[in-house]
Amino acid sequence: MTVERAGFPYQFTPQTCGSCPGNCCRGREGYIWVTVEDIARQAAYLQMAPEDFTREYVRRAEGRFSLQERKSDGEYLCCFFNPDERRCLIYPVRPNQCRTFPFWESFRTDPADVLKECPGVRLRDEEA
Repeated sequence: MTVERAGFPYQFTPQTCGSCPGNCCRGREGYIWVTVEDIARQAAYLQMAPEDFTREYVRRAEGRFSLQERKSDGEYLCCFFNPDERRCLIYPVRPNQCRTFPFWESFRTDPADVLKECPGVRLRDEEA
């Protein structure tokens, strides 16, 4: 199955996630934006009080909330990414930013970075 979104010059094959090392959850330092609603949902999923969850896993950045990252072997990993199992530990309640990847506005007109990062992304006119 291939997913396409109007206005994006590429398509995405979600099945490739199973063989990917988790490129979208690791790499360079950045932000994993979360809302107050995300925090409440994720805390409940982990059976934690939202205050404890925030203290343990959230940081403030640019006036917003972001999940923390952990530096490991010179790269940054989302605090909920298990690199050994190559999976998200909060997948059912992951942030919207993660749910909408690779269809981010920043990639709409310049898909070069996502084409390099995600093995499941192909320009629409390429052979699958």
